[in-house]
Amino acid sequence: MRIAQVAPLYESVPPQLYGGTERVVSYLTEALVQQGHHVTLFGAGDSKTDAELVSVVPRSLRLDPTCTDNLAPHLLMLEQVIARAHAFDVVHFHVDYLGFPFSRRLLCPSVTTLHGRLDQPHLVPIMEEYADMPLCSISDAQRTPLPEASWSKTVYHGLPLDLYRPRFAPGEYFAFIGRISPEKRVDRAIEVAKKLGVPLKIAAKVDAADRKYYEAVIKPLLDHPLIEYIGEIGEAEKSEFLGRARALMFLIDWPEPFGLAMIEAMACGTPVVAFSGGSVPEVVDPGITGYIVHDMDEALQKAAIVHELDRKKCRAHFERRFSAGRMAREYTDLYAALIDGRATSISGLIQTPTNDARLRLASAAE
Repeated sequence: MRIAQVAPLYESVPPQLYGGTERVVSYLTEALVQQGHHVTLFGAGDSKTDAELVSVVPRSLRLDPTCTDNLAPHLLMLEQVIARAHAFDVVHFHVDYLGFPFSRRLLCPSVTTLHGRLDQPHLVPIMEEYADMPLCSISDAQRTPLPEASWSKTVYHGLPLDLYRPRFAPGEYFAFIGRISPEKRVDRAIEVAKKLGVPLKIAAKVDAADRKYYEAVIKPLLDHPLIEYIGEIGEAEKSEFLGRARALMFLIDWPEPFGLAMIEAMACGTPVVAFSGGSVPEVVDPGITGYIVHDMDEALQKAAIVHELDRKKCRAHFERRFSAGRMAREYTDLYAALIDGRATSISGLIQTPTNDARLRLASAAE
């Protein structure tokens, strides 16, 4: 198939440091290329990919000090998608609802994966207006606020199997990774570490919007011999950071859409202690890849015994459920269904490229 992947421009693909959506787009893009598809990636100019890269900006917007307008580059990118749409069998958007008006102008099928939380009032009229947009969720729980939206499928995130080196020796500390914000509740992780007398290492960024929260609430909690704030880390450092951890503390206080950090930890053989919120019950297999808890007392109880879990089983479970290859295969199944559906609904308009896509699908399957 000829597939376009349309990524946000805030981070490179993959990101140099923090960045969930762009990281998933990278894993998906490379897996599709490895499976023999022709993939065009629309993303920041400093992206690294084996696909054809098309960019309207030389570098990711978050790391570009000259960038004063995030919207304009995205609009230019989406116009380029439209201009080249004749070359694609399917276009896969990862830019939330920004791509909806452009998707309506496409003569080829498209799908939008929504990567964020959806419990926001402003999304209701958007989804009502664009009820014709095929959507993909990253967990079933993510759909809960918008059950009437045009959901086509749920596809869980996946990681390349060789991305991280699993470590099966007992962990030395609790880990927190990602972003410091009120909903991520690093304060809960700090409380658990202090009460159990286990070191906690925090590898996380602080966005400008969360700076006041960090200074007022979190920074005073860091002045303790058990707590080490490392700051933002890159991909190359995660194997060591997560692999040496006793467990990942994922004690969230929000409807988590997926939680990429959880499967990153599992890939390293490191189990997770997570509050039950959003996707967590879909991702964590209790007693195998970690524990799901509902209050701080239970968090303390499970954190105290989580090191007893078999790290080899944790890694094996990750390989079965959350590989990038599995993610890519599920998306290509969705693309094929969209191509067939579009051929049925507007027969004749894109009949030739649809037949070409079917031939490529059959060839890839042989």
